[in-house]
Formats: sequence, structure tokens, C-alpha cells
Amino acid sequence: MTKTDQAALTDAMRRARDNAPFLQRALDRRPELATLMEQGRLDDALAACGSGVDAEADVRERLRHEKQGLALVLAVGDLAGLLSLEQVTRQLSDFADRALDAALQAIFLERYEAPEVRGFTVITLGKHGGRELNYSSDVDPIFLYDPQTLPVRPREDAADAAQRIARKLIEIMSERTGHGYVFRMDMRLRPASEVSPLALPIEAALSHYESQALTWEQAAFIRARACAGDRALGDYFMENIRPFVWRRSLDFGTIDEIAALTRRIRDHYSEGLLLGPGYDLKRGRGGIREVEFFTQMQQLIHGGRDSALRSGATLVALESLVGAGIVPRDEADMLSAHYRLLRTIEHRLQMVEDQQTHSLPEQADALDRVARLHGLADGDALVGQLRPVVREVADIYDSLVESQSGGGDAAAPGSDGLAEEPELLEEQLLALGHDEPALLAARIAKWRGGSARALRSPAGRKAFEAVLPALAEALAGAPDRSRALNRLDDLIHSLPSTINFFRLLEARPGLLQLVANILSYAQPLADALALRGELLDGLIDASAFDMAGSVDALVREFSWEEAGDDYQARLDHVRVSVGEKRFALGAQLIEGRQDPLDVAAGYARVAEAALVRLADYAIAEFVASHGRIAGSEPVILALGRLGGGALTHASDLDLVFLFSGDIGEESDGPRPLGSTRYHNRLAQRIIAALTVPTASGALYEVDTRLRPSGTQGLLSVSTQSFIEYQRESAWTWEHMALCRARPVYGSSTARADLQGRIEAFLGSGHDPSKILADALKMRGDMAEHKPPLGPMDAKLLPGGLVDLEFIVHARQLISGKGLSPNLGEAVQGLVADGQLGEDMAMAHDLLTRLLVTMRLVAPDGAVPSSASRALVARSCGQKDWNSLIRAFAAARQCVTGEWSNVFGVPREA
Repeated sequence: MTKTDQAALTDAMRRARDNAPFLQRALDRRPELATLMEQGRLDDALAACGSGVDAEADVRERLRHEKQGLALVLAVGDLAGLLSLEQVTRQLSDFADRALDAALQAIFLERYEAPEVRGFTVITLGKHGGRELNYSSDVDPIFLYDPQTLPVRPREDAADAAQRIARKLIEIMSERTGHGYVFRMDMRLRPASEVSPLALPIEAALSHYESQALTWEQAAFIRARACAGDRALGDYFMENIRPFVWRRSLDFGTIDEIAALTRRIRDHYSEGLLLGPGYDLKRGRGGIREVEFFTQMQQLIHGGRDSALRSGATLVALESLVGAGIVPRDEADMLSAHYRLLRTIEHRLQMVEDQQTHSLPEQADALDRVARLHGLADGDALVGQLRPVVREVADIYDSLVESQSGGGDAAAPGSDGLAEEPELLEEQLLALGHDEPALLAARIAKWRGGSARALRSPAGRKAFEAVLPALAEALAGAPDRSRALNRLDDLIHSLPSTINFFRLLEARPGLLQLVANILSYAQPLADALALRGELLDGLIDASAFDMAGSVDALVREFSWEEAGDDYQARLDHVRVSVGEKRFALGAQLIEGRQDPLDVAAGYARVAEAALVRLADYAIAEFVASHGRIAGSEPVILALGRLGGGALTHASDLDLVFLFSGDIGEESDGPRPLGSTRYHNRLAQRIIAALTVPTASGALYEVDTRLRPSGTQGLLSVSTQSFIEYQRESAWTWEHMALCRARPVYGSSTARADLQGRIEAFLGSGHDPSKILADALKMRGDMAEHKPPLGPMDAKLLPGGLVDLEFIVHARQLISGKGLSPNLGEAVQGLVADGQLGEDMAMAHDLLTRLLVTMRLVAPDGAVPSSASRALVARSCGQKDWNSLIRAFAAARQCVTGEWSNVFGVPREA
């Protein structure tokens, strides 16, 4: 400790004696602590807070003695500027934990002659829950017990025992004696506090939160944790309460209710609303509560989807919101600094007489005393220091509430509601820009008339009417109004509930235009939205329009350890996450945020990550029953578009299931299986995990027909058998399919070994005449049985992607060059080697962009609507539709010209 620190402590004790009667008395009662601090030994003083009391003393006396010392030393260290707000509040919170544990242990020792606390736990909320306890704060606990494990005395049931323990605990902590008190206990945050007992059975509490809890209870549990007693029981409760607090699909009515709560607080504490004498630092406009509500509102919106945002500590949570790109750095830094100052001044108020007060004194001399305690000249200086703080906090909070609750940007012509009377409604719609207002007016009348089940409830109708003006305006600006209206009608009739969907649109008016674009352009996305309206939630964050991350990052994102050992819950989490990612990728393409080639690669990474995560889960379940086979592991080979790392929105997954090691071994589990049977059953489990539809939706179709001997062969074979089959028995089309093979699951050693064997086989030389003859026949058969879908089918038309693939694979097999499973890379490699003309790379890119885009805009390969043509042209890098048609023709001509070069016969485009 430096001389400067020692001087700071001495000055802090002087200010404490002069301005805070409570601290003056504490200094007189604990001279040993005052001496340590006068010597600059703050850490030693902290360590000595609990010393000087008989070890055999009653727990009440011991805890009060330590609390008295801790209150003194923390106050002086704080006043000296040597302890931060976080250090002070953490020390107080940790002591509260220790005190509750010590009190419970003493109760159990007295009742049962055993200090181990079983069947009774303390859940704490509020500032104690966030480990940011006030200098003179209540503790906000919920007492829970397990009737099955709580010890009872003779002729006493568990409920009676729990109430007696609870009353005794409150008495030990709160009763004021000659040594003071430990902590006041505020029991009003327990469920139905006005009628419920002090301690609740744990299952009854869970039932309350699952079925009838209020919004403020959800927000309160952001800062909840198990702090004392039976920790295993407390952790069980917190694990099961998590879905109530952190909802992946947030009801935006919650945000409205938080905003309304703010208004009620401001109204109720109106006398302390504005800065000046009497200002309430906690509840006043721009005060502590508004920083906390700002943070918690963001956590409620985003925390269900990102567990990193769930900290109960306000300052930590703000920092995590910055890290997630939700709150700007400068805004968070400002709020954090202001929060620290507001909490610090609040502590000064409470140091004066150890009272739980939050209001600046109204008397000038008392306000001056608080200011001098803080190191300022007088009350005017203190108010002046707070003035910019409360103004800036209020401005930031008000802007958030306005944006989240549908204010500000949500205002629109007719934001007071659209008329019921048909003629007036048509006039309003005409003013919004509808050239055929009667059509929309008729549809609105139909919706209002209860044609859609989800709009028959008062809550559903209210949510619909609130967003209807803005929705009508968005439809007026839709690229294809007729199509958007028809798809909106389908969506409204398909959604099981429209309440949250419309509340989200009301709270996020920027999403309205995106929805209008999706309804206009992308039937597959509109269909997905009709099945799962919460898909729109995933577009709340700006990061939703970032490209999908690496496979490893996505695998981590798709993990959900909160599900514990619940296999189905884990599978459902992957389904939900994949659905959101695919929907976001489609939205990125529709909005022109990403190149379709990048979107295709993103689709493939999402599919691969889903395969990896679901295979892990399926294997873990399978191993629990059947064990493992020594020296053998499953290996999954992707072919087709997944193998090439470029999927469309509608692609299925071409997979071949293999296993390493020898045939004939047996697994070591409770129900052992031979290797062939083991791996075939395991492959079926993995396929089921990928394909079986659940309430959370379906994932992918899996095609296993490219395995050895096709549908007649085993579902899973050894890698050695697979390579031997390719060498000795496979048809040319199977060799061509192998050109796009890529191991996507298995250990790095097994995947590298398989990839090496495939590359060695592909590069080993093949009979050119057989390759060309077989490919020509195969393409002819395909054309006969699978004709193009329509005039814009970039895949199956002559000169389309299938023809390009045949050309590339024939060249790869004959030359052994360009052996990349990625078709674009293979084309570039063959061009560089002189195997293909230079224009083939351009043709590949345009055809692929067109295919990926058309799978969303016109899956039937038809010419898209006039409104959609500009989007398709833009996605393909063309200035307009006519330019695209010319480029499409040129690309097909390039491919058919190359066809003639490779196969020696013409291919008419």
C-alpha cells in the first residue's frame, strides 16, 4: 500500500466521521479495523472483519459482527477510491451467501443435530442474485424445499418443517439486536407472495412459473441463482426454470409490459422523478432502474438465442451485449460509467445511517453532507455532477423503449388503426398506395370476420389490428402485391398463433419490408414462415445477415448442453437452429445481401454441421446400448452437391455410410452386435435423426442410392469394401459420382485415409472410350426420364449444369486433373490445365447462381413473375432481365460447345 493510498484512507475516514453517523459509530466500535486502515492495510482490514468474536458464539452474533466490520471497511475503501463498485458489491453479495449458508447450517444442527442442509434451498433474485448487492440492501430470496428429501421431526410433515426453517432463517438474518442485523429479507418476490407460505415445494414453484407467472417475474429471474442451502436442489430448480426465463421465441408483448412498468414506476414515484433534492436515484427518470431495464430488455430479446448474454450482473451483461454486436460500444461505455456513478452515490446515501434509501435528501444541509462524504463541496456540486448522467441515461432508455414497443418508426398513416367501414377503409388503403384497394379491403374484412382460426381470440385480433396499418403500407410497397397478398393470406391461415408474429412485426417495423419481399418472391420461405412464425425472430439481430460461419463454429452453435441427456430435445434444438440458418440464408439472397455462390456454400456448411452434430448425438445414444467396436468407427461420405460444398435451399443430401476396421468384430456394449449389423443399424439411426419430422420441423431428405450396389446393397460397408467395389464392380456413373465425394464425418485420420484412397483411385487412369460412351448413354437416359422443369431450369436444360457436370467428370476421370469435389474449383483446375475452354468458369458461375436463386423464386423452372425478374437478374450479376436471358443463352451455348469438344457429338441448346 503506497503513502498515497494511506492518505486516501485517512481522508476517507475523516469524511466518514464528519458526515456519516453510522460509519462514525462503526469506527468507534471497531478500533482495530480503524487502526489497520490508518496504517494503509486495507486488505488486512478486510480479512479481519470477522475476527475478534468467540468462535463458540451464537451464529447471530458472529454474522452481525462480521457484517458490521465489512460494512465499515468496504465503505472506507470505497470512499478512498481503492475499491471499485464491482468489488464492493461482490464482497457484500459473497458475504450474504456465506451468511445464509451459516444460518441454515446452524438451524439444521439445532433441529437435526446435523449441519448438512438437505431438501431446502435458497434462490436469490435482484441485486443479490446478480452479485451486485447494495451497501444497505435487502436480500430478495425464494425458499424452496423438496418434501422427499427435507428431514422432519417426529409428528411433523415436510411443509411444517419447511415453514419453521424459513421463519428461523429470516429471524437469524433480519432481527435487529445490540449488534445490528445481517440482512433484511424481502419475501415479496416469491410466487403469489400475498397468500403463499414462506417456503414452497419445488415442483409447485416450477408449475407456477411454467403456467401462470407474470412478465415481471420473468425479468426478475434474469438475476436469479441458487445461493445457499441444498445446492443440488437449487441447481435442479434453476435448470428447469431456464426455458421460462430464456425463450428462444420472445413474446414481444413482454417488451411492451416492461415499457409499461417503467411508466408506472415513473408515475408512482413522480415526486422523485426529476433531478434535484428528493430525486430517486433508483426509480427516477434516468436512474439506476432504467440502466438495468435497458440491459434486461436486450437480454430478454436476445438471451434465449445466445447463452453468453445471460449474466445477472448489469455491467457484465452490458459488455456481453457489446460483444454480440447488439449495443454500440460508446453507448454501453456511457451507460456503464453512469451506472457506476449512480450506484456509488446511492451507496453514499446509505452509508449515512445504514438505511435503504435511494433518494437525495430534500434538506439542503443533509444533501451537503452526502456531497461532502463523496468528496464534493456541496449539494449543488453533487446535483451538477448527476445532471448529464440522468439526462443521457433517460435519452438512451427512452429511445430503446420507443423502438421496442412499436413507437417511432412504427407510426404510419392510419397508425391509429384502419377503419372498419368498407368505403373509408378503401380510401385509407388508396392513400397508402394501393392501386386496387378493394381487393385488400375485402381480404381484411375476411380476416376480421374470423376466417383464420388464429385471429379469433381477442389477443390475436388485438395484435393483428396493431400492426395492420404498417402491414398494409408494406404490402403497398411489395414488389408483387398480388402474390404477396395471397401468400400473406395463406400464412395467416396457417400460423397456429399470430400473436407473437404480429407483435414482432409491430416491434420491428423494419422486418415488414423483408416479409413483403419474402411473400412476393420466395414461396419456399413463405411456406416455412407459415409453419413456424418464430423463424422471423432469427432475423432480429443484424448478425442474421452475416454469412454462415465455419462448419466447426456451426457445430458448436448447434450444440445444446442445456438439454442434458434428453436426446429428443437435442435433436429438436438442431432442427430449430438449422431452420433458422436456412431461412436467414434465403432471406440474405432475396435481399441481395450475399452472392448466391456464397449462399450455396453457406447452405452446405449448415447441412454438414447438422450432420456432424446429429451423428454425434445418434452415436452416443447407440453406444449406450451396444457399445463400441475396437478399431472401427463410422465414416460418412458426402457426394453430389453436399460433397461439392454447394447446396440450394431444396437440396437433399447424397450420403454413403462406411466404417473403418475389419468385418467380423463385435461391439462391447450391453447388447453386442457384429460389425456389419452394428454399422448398418447405426446408419439407420443417423438417417432417422436427419430425416424424421418432429414438432420442430423436418431437416433434410437423405439419398443413399449412391452406395455400393445401390438400393440392393448394404446401407453401410467398410471403407476397404467400398474402394474394392469402385475398382472392380462400379459403373461409370458411380465413378463420375465419386468425383464429388468428400468425407464429412469421422475422425481426421479416418477421413484423410478415405480421401486419399478416393483420390488415388480417381487418378489411376480410366478407359477414355468407355467413359465417353457410358456418359453419353447415361445422359440420354436421364433426358428421357427427367426432362427440364421449365424454360429457366438451369440444371436440366441442354447446356445446363447437368451437362456441365458430365463434361467435368469425364475430363476428370480421363485426365486425372482438376480432382476437386467442388465443381467450381474443378472447372477452374481443368481450365488452367487446358482441358476446358476459359468461358466454362463463367458459365458454371452463372448457371449455379441462377439455379440457387430460382430454387427460391421459381422452383418449377418457369419464367418468374415480372416483379421477380429484376431480383433474379441482380442475383446473377446482370443489370436486367433481358441481359440475364442473353447471358443464360451464352452460358448454355458455351456448355454445348464444350460438349461437342469432349464427346464428339453435337448437343443442341
